[in-house]
Amino acid sequence: MSGKQIIKNKNLNTKDQTKEQGMPVHENIILFVITIGVVMASIDTTIVLLAFPAITSALHSNFATIIWVILIYILVTAILSMQLGKVGDIFGRSKMYNLGFAIFTIASLFCGLAPTAILLIFFRAIQAVGGALLQSTSTAILADTFKKGSIGRAFGFTAIGWSLGAVLGIILGGFITTFLGYPYIFFINVPIGIVAFALGIKYIKDTNKIKSKIDLLGMSLLTVAITLLVYGGINIAVTGMSLFVISLLVVGLIFLILFIYNEKKTKDPTIDFKSFTNKIFRNSLIASFFQSMGFIGATFMLIMYLQGVKGFSPFFASLLLVPGYILSAMVAPKMGKLSDKYGAREIATTGIALIIIGICVYLYTISFNASIYLIILGSGIVGIGGAMFYPANSNALMSNAEKSSFGAASGLLRLVSNIGLISSFVIVIVAAASAIPSSLAFEIFVGSSSLNAVESAGFVSGMQVSLIVLIFILLIAGLASVTRGKHVSHSKPQYPNITEPKIEMA
Repeated sequence: MSGKQIIKNKNLNTKDQTKEQGMPVHENIILFVITIGVVMASIDTTIVLLAFPAITSALHSNFATIIWVILIYILVTAILSMQLGKVGDIFGRSKMYNLGFAIFTIASLFCGLAPTAILLIFFRAIQAVGGALLQSTSTAILADTFKKGSIGRAFGFTAIGWSLGAVLGIILGGFITTFLGYPYIFFINVPIGIVAFALGIKYIKDTNKIKSKIDLLGMSLLTVAITLLVYGGINIAVTGMSLFVISLLVVGLIFLILFIYNEKKTKDPTIDFKSFTNKIFRNSLIASFFQSMGFIGATFMLIMYLQGVKGFSPFFASLLLVPGYILSAMVAPKMGKLSDKYGAREIATTGIALIIIGICVYLYTISFNASIYLIILGSGIVGIGGAMFYPANSNALMSNAEKSSFGAASGLLRLVSNIGLISSFVIVIVAAASAIPSSLAFEIFVGSSSLNAVESAGFVSGMQVSLIVLIFILLIAGLASVTRGKHVSHSKPQYPNITEPKIEMA
């Protein structure tokens, strides 16, 4: 066959070949959609907090009831994150993610329309189901979409989404509750959610599914365990320690032990504990848990100090944190990209160190009644630290997870982060309640009350102790991070079978 080309690689069309290998064509659009989900979740966190007094007044409710608008969301997302991540692995992560957008958007509409506090709490629980679907699959979709050498940059952009959403929530929260009314803090999610859902349906496709059975017994045991433990923790903050709370925690621990026993025996476990033999994976989870507990607790405490002791409005108190969010948004993509190049250990650990330094600035400020502008300095340092930790740590964890279990790994990351958040909430409220009634501590937290001079002195003493405790918690996170082992995500290409076509002449 002289003079004719013999083509060894028949797939000359690179786009077709890419498609066959599962490489995404619309990476940036997928990243945009995922980031929108992060922005919406972040907005919903800060904007609801700022609207609490308006919601309480408009629905003619009391604080003990309305506080569950926050608590029910935390409870449901903590319970469902792990299970829904596993479901995404089996039935398709894109399907679960897009379903999450649909549920979150529709529930947001009904939250705004809710005529009573009980209905608002109910629809917030439904909204949390959508949020859990988004949380448990978003990290896995990014890990599916981006090759290992660029996944850190992708996580950096989602960190931008979180910081941007927090800033927008603060600004929009003050504006909307003042000029439009609290229902619009929920209505704002609807047009954004519709656009994101449409883009998600079109561009986010499943590249990996696993043939596995749903571990119904394991999921049931885990659901009961987390529900009892989280509900017990929340009740420690709300009502204090009691026989009922102790019973919840003990029974929850029993169900957790039963869950672990079941997982080690079942063929298709909800959590494959063999993955914990990977030191980088295991330490990344531990670092995430303790970082979330220490960092978020310090933020809770700071907000209570600014509102309860200094007498600032929720809007102004939140504005002092804006510089930290802005710096975080500016730094996060660069840090994510650096974690692709140099690995996560040094970057994430340095991030935790900066968070500790920022909290020390907070501690100095409240201890010596120093200039309030030091809070801005501290928030900036904490913001940079968070921008270093989040993308690098997520990069390390997902790069060391099995590709077939990305959803389970993503859900597990969200689970430990949510449990850390709840633990932080409990630590802060219990610390505050050592000096003032817990009901007053909650009212301060949402900005509907402040403290007199005697109460302020006692609260500041309790706050000093709690911040020191949180610093030690962050040191545990730093120890887990620095001992995780070396991780460089660009060491192997994600698609090794794709090569340039080879053409020979006969």
